[in-house]
Amino acid sequence: MKLIGLLGGMSWESTALYYRLMNEEAKARLGGLHSASILMHSVDFHEIERRQHAGDWAGTADILAEAAHGLKSAGAAFLVIATNTMHKVAGEIETRSGLPVLHIADPTGHAVAGDGIGKVALLGTRFTMEQAFYRNRLEDRFGLQVVVPGAEARTAIHRIIYEELCLGSVTDESTQVFGDIMTDLAAVGAEAVILGCTEITMIVDPATAVLPTYDTTALHASAAVRRALEQ
Repeated sequence: MKLIGLLGGMSWESTALYYRLMNEEAKARLGGLHSASILMHSVDFHEIERRQHAGDWAGTADILAEAAHGLKSAGAAFLVIATNTMHKVAGEIETRSGLPVLHIADPTGHAVAGDGIGKVALLGTRFTMEQAFYRNRLEDRFGLQVVVPGAEARTAIHRIIYEELCLGSVTDESTQVFGDIMTDLAAVGAEAVILGCTEITMIVDPATAVLPTYDTTALHASAAVRRALEQ
């Protein structure tokens, strides 16, 4: 099994899910006492978040590229960035570290398109929903029509992610907010919803959601183990 280089800590709440999911995937595929071979650098999310909201994406890339270079030096075969938003600088991290990045949008796009979905809603941080780096990859590579909620809903989602989910808090009120937003998206023709922030899986229950959901955390973790097991 190849050594997975995991860039985590953004937030540690979702990184913990990555660790569990990758080990469960390895056990399911290999059986017995097998687990995933993972080397993780967990960054201080405070420093990343501060630069995100200041628009200092070059600064976030510096932090992650340095961490990624360390993972390469320690023997990682490829990189998994355990966050949707920071894939904004995935290309720079790949170039500067010299390691390939398993892009989170790719297993997501394969799953959505493979199920015959044409119009899909994207939920995530304001950066992921409003900027082109994520939507364009889904549209250009997988032929999807990607829609996002209105401005007020995007603000609400962004606040809940940073002020609640990243701190491990899930409230009934915020759960209802997500439910209402998904209902509105269904009304404008969305056939499914991409949970495009690794923390959103904490608050959206696929069993009760009004639309089919695609959990980017689970899809990314599974794809990482498949990559690690490739000959």
